[in-house]
Amino acid sequence: MSDNQNEPREYDAVLGGQNSIPVNAAVLGGIPGVKSRLASPAVEARIAALSEALRYGKAGLDLIIGGLQDESMQVKFAAYSLLKDRNEGEIKQHLQNYSPIFEFDVITVDAYGKENSRSKSFAGFFPEDLGDGIVLEMVYIPGGTFMMGSSNSEEGRQTWESPQHQVTVPAFYTGKYPITQAQWQAVMGKNRSGFKGEKRPVENVWWTEAIEFCGKLSQQTGKKYRLLSEAEWEYACRAGTTTLFHFGETITPELVNYKEDYFSPRACQKLSYPEQTTDVGSFPPNAFGLYDMHGNVWEWCSDTSHNSYNGAPTDGSSWETSSNNSRVQRGGSWFSSAVFCRSAYRSMNSVGYSLRDSGFRVAVASVSSPS
Repeated sequence: MSDNQNEPREYDAVLGGQNSIPVNAAVLGGIPGVKSRLASPAVEARIAALSEALRYGKAGLDLIIGGLQDESMQVKFAAYSLLKDRNEGEIKQHLQNYSPIFEFDVITVDAYGKENSRSKSFAGFFPEDLGDGIVLEMVYIPGGTFMMGSSNSEEGRQTWESPQHQVTVPAFYTGKYPITQAQWQAVMGKNRSGFKGEKRPVENVWWTEAIEFCGKLSQQTGKKYRLLSEAEWEYACRAGTTTLFHFGETITPELVNYKEDYFSPRACQKLSYPEQTTDVGSFPPNAFGLYDMHGNVWEWCSDTSHNSYNGAPTDGSSWETSSNNSRVQRGGSWFSSAVFCRSAYRSMNSVGYSLRDSGFRVAVASVSSPS
């Protein structure tokens, strides 16, 4: 038997789907075994193979680097986690051109607001350095097609949420959180938010000021930052769901910062609400890894307001054919009832409108997925 750890051991065998190892046989070992398991359709097998690859020096590291290109975000995350703290120059070079990945829990609830599922998920992002330790995290949103608006049977729906229509949204990046007061201060040099706190979302923001922020951020970074279109916002909020909220058919104060719970069967219970903004990221994210899509602050979109979706674009672009002086806000706020925090709900206000519940998040184009 060879002493070379990269060669198969005596009696090695690949198990073609059997549940147990045959007598006198072992799983294919060494680099050939790692390669075999990396070709498995099972995500868990590929992740385990990456961990094993660390035993095999440079050849194993090359396989882990290859794992950064895996089709599964979970496998990419496993590969990134194994490499991120290593000091080899070649590995650092690979990671410089690779968007990091973060891990989070995705929660859904039943009609009574009771958690009925929790699963791990992963998303790619890039950090935008605004100086003085202030970082804007931009999360990758994969392109896709969804039904925008509310159905005729949706509880709490408004006429301006119809007609429900299919929209195809190209991939883009958007803020992991609404713009915070620290980020606003770093770009604009001022902050008139009513509820002060570096990690709280900036509020009291006019639409025109949000546009000004995007312009200054673009000049500072060399990227073309902008507000989300209304279609991008709803697509990003839903994150593949079709329910009233990305959590399910209701929300609770444990999941969202909003004001009153007239919407849920839990309304008969005595519930506590912050009655002010809270630090971004205080509540669970959706399946895209975005936080505070429901509640906390209303988020300005780029679109002019329209009383229905008749004639709306179906390519995810901003709808700016109206000549009126109002724009769309989405998501509800700390001052909103649950019905106004629904994924489909639209609010429309003057570009000069601002209260302690008006904020925004930013977007930037994506030409490719994280690699």
